[in-house]
Amino acid sequence: MRATLFIIAAATMTTAGYAAETAQPDNQTATQTTGTEVVFVNPFTRTVAEVTTVSSETEQPTKPAKKTIQITPTGRILMDGAAYLGGNGDITDGSTDSKFVDGVAIPDLRLGVKASYGKWKAKIDVGFAYGAVGLKDTYLEYDFNENNLLRGGYFVPQFGLNSETSSSMKPSYEEPTSNEFFNANPRLLGLMYEYDKGQFFAGTTVFAEAAAMSTHAVAMGKQGWGAQTRLVWRPRFSDGDVLQIGASFNYSSPNADNHTGFNYTANFPTRVSSVPLLQANIDNARGLFKMTPELLFVKGNCALEAQYYYMNVARRNGLKNYVAQGAYGMFRTLLIGSHYTYTHADAGIATPAPKSLEMVLGYNYTNANDTSAGIFGGISQDASCTFNYYINSWMIARLRYSYTTVRDRVVADLLPTRHVNTIEARLQIIF
Repeated sequence: MRATLFIIAAATMTTAGYAAETAQPDNQTATQTTGTEVVFVNPFTRTVAEVTTVSSETEQPTKPAKKTIQITPTGRILMDGAAYLGGNGDITDGSTDSKFVDGVAIPDLRLGVKASYGKWKAKIDVGFAYGAVGLKDTYLEYDFNENNLLRGGYFVPQFGLNSETSSSMKPSYEEPTSNEFFNANPRLLGLMYEYDKGQFFAGTTVFAEAAAMSTHAVAMGKQGWGAQTRLVWRPRFSDGDVLQIGASFNYSSPNADNHTGFNYTANFPTRVSSVPLLQANIDNARGLFKMTPELLFVKGNCALEAQYYYMNVARRNGLKNYVAQGAYGMFRTLLIGSHYTYTHADAGIATPAPKSLEMVLGYNYTNANDTSAGIFGGISQDASCTFNYYINSWMIARLRYSYTTVRDRVVADLLPTRHVNTIEARLQIIF
């Protein structure tokens, strides 16, 4: 936290000092030189020293404006507490399935920086949660214009409506189990083109497997690869009035077990206690196809989000294909606040305004069992109620109750059936 405070203080003092020296009417500065100017953005106020080249006599531009590099410190901290009620959390048959333990945790802690220079943007984000250091979003982006961009690096590419919000900004506190299971390794090393104009939105990505960020290619033997796209049609997309349908498609080559299979997993939707929920290990794989249709409907202060997931893994040696399915739905309403707003950049609902109070009712069903393929990863259901209070533009308080159950698992060291009631609270700071 000392490092975070130092970065914030330095950014604020730099911005304030620069503005004090060059303040002009309408927050503009006057200068007669060209070149490159570096300015720092205060992440809490979003203020920045603007740089404009004008004539001191005519107040009109006389030379090209300085090219400006804007640098913004970024960070997040999530502070969670959880209590687990009822359920069969005690192990009685000698298996090693994890127990639910009440407690507190900081499940996400990050520091980073964003930069922009003309049409170029860059981001570096480093995570420190649970003592493990690792890269998060790390990419370079070129915005051709307001409708087209190209992004390359390590990031979460577009795949379904739920991919447009980060893991910390899910309105249901934690992401739906179906999205976690079917969108395994969501952050990938890839190249994405995005189009956003009028009624249409599209994001298309080619990528290497996630392990390419942590393992040399020679050690991997070969790298898995894939391609995916998200296509959206939105006949209505104004604030408080949205009707949007879309579909995402993905093809991937095997990336597990020496590139002969796939491993798909999901935990119970809580991060204070990490307990396995679903687990499907698909061997003798040739490749997989998955898809997810999506629906978004907004009217005033009410919204409905839904997705369906389908996955088919083609297999070798005469083995049956593995098929899995799932779906979730969320009803959202602002108990305090006027209406939901729309964000074009992500083709989804924007973060509600400060002082808004939101209630989210969610249901998720995931079937990771396929009898014909002989794989029984489990069948799970989850019902939840979440309250989100948006304190200001960088602080959110959340409270969630959920009931989660899984049955028909045939996986080593996991109980075949399990359920739990969970009450969680979170205070998060994101800038």
